[in-house]
Amino acid sequence: MKQIYFCFVAIGLVLVPSVGAAEPCRVEIVEEGSGWPVPLVELRTVHHVRLVSDNAGVIAIDLPELMGVETWFDVIGHGYEMPKDGFGYRGVRLTPEPGQTRRVTVKRTVLARRLGRLTGGGLFAESQKTGRDLDWLESPGIFGCDSVQTVRHGGKLFWAWGDTQVPRYPLGLYDMLGATTVENPLLGKVLEPPLKMDFDHFRDEAGRPRNICRMPGSGPTWMSGPVSLPARDGTRKLGGYYVKIKPPLDAYESGLCVWNEDSRTFDPLKTLWTRSDQTPKAPPAPEGHANLWKDPEGVEWLLFGNPLPKLKCRATFEDWSNPAAWEHLTPPETLPSAADGKPVKLHSGSIAWHPWRGRWITIFMEHFGKPSAFGEIWYAEANSPFGPWGSAVKVLSHENYTFYNPRIHPGFAPDDSPALLFEGTYTATFAKDPPATPRHDYNQILYRLDLDDPALKNLRKN
Repeated sequence: MKQIYFCFVAIGLVLVPSVGAAEPCRVEIVEEGSGWPVPLVELRTVHHVRLVSDNAGVIAIDLPELMGVETWFDVIGHGYEMPKDGFGYRGVRLTPEPGQTRRVTVKRTVLARRLGRLTGGGLFAESQKTGRDLDWLESPGIFGCDSVQTVRHGGKLFWAWGDTQVPRYPLGLYDMLGATTVENPLLGKVLEPPLKMDFDHFRDEAGRPRNICRMPGSGPTWMSGPVSLPARDGTRKLGGYYVKIKPPLDAYESGLCVWNEDSRTFDPLKTLWTRSDQTPKAPPAPEGHANLWKDPEGVEWLLFGNPLPKLKCRATFEDWSNPAAWEHLTPPETLPSAADGKPVKLHSGSIAWHPWRGRWITIFMEHFGKPSAFGEIWYAEANSPFGPWGSAVKVLSHENYTFYNPRIHPGFAPDDSPALLFEGTYTATFAKDPPATPRHDYNQILYRLDLDDPALKNLRKN
């Protein structure tokens, strides 16, 4: 009997086919009308599996339990959506099949178009699982980057980010990550997705990304307002404003720092403020984002603000580094909404001159907006960087998620183009406990706003 039993077992082993890994089903998320791929759209199953489109607008479905099975997916898109069904659900039914392609068309409900993620890991991971975009090579060792600062210096565009997540440990870099690109990294390219930005990051001897602005003292160093300025000695110097931070988010020192071309790090230049009982708050300083502006006499000035100018000085290294040369400004705290006239409180953002529009423009985050307290982004414009600023139009919204410190990128689009490009930090922080979006959380997302949009045509009258 044992011999017969073992014989049947052996036959069974021969007859049962081997089970291997199935080829993924490629799902392409595209925008209604344009057909553009849409990154950062989440498909969520009824058993709570979360799948998120990459910079190619692709999701690779490889779950064995879904193959060949009609499956409902909730669609969560932060400005891109599906129509509601009879029960109020926004989603789509798909039947994934190995090696096949499915397409999901979503409607854009905001003015700004999402181009893709600039930082972090796995920018094209989903598409690469399906055998495409294999020419894209990751910049290793970086999983998350906080708010960005940029300045043109030495024939390149200099980038610096705040706290940075790395793969090797939950605590990453806290003294600014840095990189360079060509001065206009998207100029000459089609300003539509898929977005591919090549950064040359500053790295240590082991090839790992490193800090570039470690100032003396405990806690993180945050640097903002970087400027590239002519000095009396005939050189051009790269400088910035820094603050030292103690947990949870308390500043205790601020100062100015200067880039060391040999060590490729920032060195301290001077301390501006140290926290004490007599000086509990830092005085106004050249922080935020810097813009160049010429007055009617042709004198060039630096304007610093976040978003609107709060301080100005002549555009020389000596004036920038001398607090006695700084002039303090008082920008408005609110702008009227173009929709209903109600005041919109400004929080963080930036300004720039837009050649096609022929005006100064601002992109800013609303302070305690709705539906997201720190995820509602607005646009406004003026004839002068000092105002008066006209009414504001909401151009981007988030579903219980944060998008802060938006940064305009002047020069990314041609002067004769109505396109305006800006990025910001996408994070679950400061929202109402949403699940963090895989790969995308705590990273920089780039958007395009077309200033010839009919929704903005009447702003010129303000």
